[in-house]
Amino acid sequence: MAETFIKPYLRLSGLEPLIVRPETNFLNVGERTNVTGSKKFARLIRENKYEEALSVARQQVESGAQVIDINMDDALLDGRQAMITFVNLLQSEPDIAKIPVMLDSSKFEIIEAGLKCIQGKCIVNSISLKEGEAKFIEQAKICQSYGAAVIVMAFDEVGQADTKERKIEICQRAYKVLTEKVGFKPQDIIWDPNIFAVATGIEEHNNYAVDFIEATREIKRLMPLTKVSGGVSNVSFSFRGNDHVREAIHSVFLYYAIAAGMDMGIVNAGQLVVYDEIEPTLRNLVEDVILNRNNDDNGATEKLIAFAETVKAKGKVEVKDDAWRKTTVEERLKHSLVNGITEFIEEDTEEARLKYNVPLEVIEGPLMAGMNVVGDLFGSGKMFLPQVVKSARVMKKSVAVLTPYIEEEKARNADANPGKSVAKILMATVKGDVHDIGKNIVGVVLGCNGYEIIDLGVMVPTDKILDEAVKNDVDIIGLSGLITPSLEEMVHVAREMKRRNMTQPLLIGGATTSRMHTAVKIAPEYSNGVVHVLDASRSVTVAGSLLNGVSRLPFLSKLNEEYDGLRDHFANKKTDKKLLAFTAAQANKTKIDWSSFTPVKPAVLNKTTYFENYPLSEIRKFIDWKPFFISWELHGNFPAILTDEIVGEEATRLYNDANALLDKIVAENWVSAHGVVDFWPANTVAPDTIEVDTVNGKVHLEMLRQQSIKAASQPNLSLADFVAPKEAGYTDYMGAFAVTIHGIEPHIKRFESELDDYNKITLQALADRLVEGFAELLHHKTRTELWGYQPDEQLTNEELIKEKYVGIRPAPGYPACPDHTEKYKLFDMLNVKDTVKIQLTESLAMYPAASVCGWYFANPESKYFGLGKIDNSQLSDYAKRKDMPVEVLERWLAPVLD
Repeated sequence: MAETFIKPYLRLSGLEPLIVRPETNFLNVGERTNVTGSKKFARLIRENKYEEALSVARQQVESGAQVIDINMDDALLDGRQAMITFVNLLQSEPDIAKIPVMLDSSKFEIIEAGLKCIQGKCIVNSISLKEGEAKFIEQAKICQSYGAAVIVMAFDEVGQADTKERKIEICQRAYKVLTEKVGFKPQDIIWDPNIFAVATGIEEHNNYAVDFIEATREIKRLMPLTKVSGGVSNVSFSFRGNDHVREAIHSVFLYYAIAAGMDMGIVNAGQLVVYDEIEPTLRNLVEDVILNRNNDDNGATEKLIAFAETVKAKGKVEVKDDAWRKTTVEERLKHSLVNGITEFIEEDTEEARLKYNVPLEVIEGPLMAGMNVVGDLFGSGKMFLPQVVKSARVMKKSVAVLTPYIEEEKARNADANPGKSVAKILMATVKGDVHDIGKNIVGVVLGCNGYEIIDLGVMVPTDKILDEAVKNDVDIIGLSGLITPSLEEMVHVAREMKRRNMTQPLLIGGATTSRMHTAVKIAPEYSNGVVHVLDASRSVTVAGSLLNGVSRLPFLSKLNEEYDGLRDHFANKKTDKKLLAFTAAQANKTKIDWSSFTPVKPAVLNKTTYFENYPLSEIRKFIDWKPFFISWELHGNFPAILTDEIVGEEATRLYNDANALLDKIVAENWVSAHGVVDFWPANTVAPDTIEVDTVNGKVHLEMLRQQSIKAASQPNLSLADFVAPKEAGYTDYMGAFAVTIHGIEPHIKRFESELDDYNKITLQALADRLVEGFAELLHHKTRTELWGYQPDEQLTNEELIKEKYVGIRPAPGYPACPDHTEKYKLFDMLNVKDTVKIQLTESLAMYPAASVCGWYFANPESKYFGLGKIDNSQLSDYAKRKDMPVEVLERWLAPVLD
């Protein structure tokens, strides 16, 4: 009997098989069952209308999709449960389930949940090398165990591949791992070499489509049994809102990519125009952009943008819409509020004042109606935080016009009805903490939703917070904090509220706060409602639930159940998780061959170097923009976020506004940058003690050590490991720095007086970016000049952000050295208070808030790490070395104590 030979084709299936043979045409992967790709689908899933959501999937199948992509990645969803529910329902619909499914998520636990429900052979989208080979192999084996094919993104520990060479390099490496170490069949491997947006106006992006096409051609030559896929809509993000141009870009891109070997792609199967049917002018312009020809100085890009301006919805001429100026004053006020337009607000407010009986009716009527629309749009994800803050600016300017008339009305009639009672929320950054950007944003968002905000500012003592709450008869108290000591201060506030028999709910927010800490440490101290608020977008819902007489008790009851569960989980985790004995952790230190290491002597040694009024124009080149967008609750990598399909338009507008303000800050010297650095001889004199030889004598820096149980060959790290021990027989070195931005306060006050929260918050966020950029700049200068251990370093800003440099600059209070009290030594060693005028609060926060300090380590083995949990044996040893009471250190180190 002749042996049957099974040809190595990609074989997929739903209820029906799909075999991808050489003659198989391009596979359309339907993209609309993706909460990030379809607003309708996202809304239906959020509203638990899963049956109706199936119609979106059915429509994709009817439109020609041969595989259906399912993605439930949304911050407001339980993605895992949503995936399970939808996949199970989909399986029972034969007309949909007949085609294979692509399980799509950036969270592998969601993918794994889908794998457990799926029938047939699906595709997993995606896995990558971004977290290293071990994680990649682990996830690949799980996919293999379920019989799934995998999409592998061209993404490694360095980042996403953007050039042809990087795309090929990563795919070849992943292929070797998958085929040789995991045993994956080559035909079950699908590459996603990253489709990025073109025509963005940024020159570096011009060749992105060419890089994908040429990389595809080479990948298929080198690994012929594998397939190539990609998210096609990414390429046209620059033209979101203009479907006519986008469809042309997709078709032209696919025409060349398919010819190069692209096998499948995530597309809207119902919106692809035939290549030959694209009008010649548009097709030629698009080809110039896709193929990066005639594009010197972005010429092709500019021409396509100019053409796109003339078409809207397949050829309609776009006309500037100023019809809103001819509508009623109520509609005009609403339009200004929703769109953040201040140009006409004074005249429209005055017109409304003359129309209504009393000025207060303007606020309670059209203005609040407009802000309700803003609140609804923000809550539904149709507006983003920067837009909301602009709306608040419009509202404040309008209220400012009305306020004198309202006061006059009150004076005329002391018995006048003041209108409906407005809920009051008191907000404060706790004692010892100077950070308030997040608090300001939350205040603006709550203000936009009709609440009266009483903001006490920063470094507010507990007694003042509670006295003011009683005096103003507030309905809710909100606490904010950034540094770890603020967590204990919040516990103290909760205890005092209980002692005073207060009844107001307590909101907790800030970077170091967490739901777990709130449940375990703060909530048990106060029984009238303690709620952790993750970000500004959640604050409105929480406040509404707490102040609604019907919903308050059920809300708090459910919250207490959740907190009970978190406390139980914490207690069990604490019981189950064992730590390595401290002495064993010290024995498992980083292994460095000090006999073959020759430290570089700093060019500037024991001589403090000051940087006064450092040029802001130089510092801005070192800015990392990603945290800037995060502060506005816009998440994504920079510059990709500027072309993101969902937030890209608002991110671009925010970026342009920020740079315009930054231009003014630099040109007019609104703020000044000051820094100080020094370097000293140093040696480790005990397992976790570094002795630094300064001009004023020897200083002992005490470090903490990881105690988590590690895999074989993995050390328990301490920063002391990265300085040569005394017994090595030679002198090593280390350094320190402090940088700050002065002068922001008068400009903040000016923006406050102008009722301009948008520019106030933008300025605060820019000051933070400038000081972090200054720290990055000085670290670069340290490596190349002042210490000089990497004199030939040539790194891009992107590489600096990804910490590709040699050496580290950890800051006291951060993961590797979480003890803020070591700042006392750093400040003394650099004379920080006198040189750069940074002050330490009682909680060891730095003022001005835009300040950074830290240590310099140069050893090539040094790396950033998180300490994790430690036990009391290490705490006791640490307290002895520092000659500080254990109970004092317990306060500072509470978050890391087991």
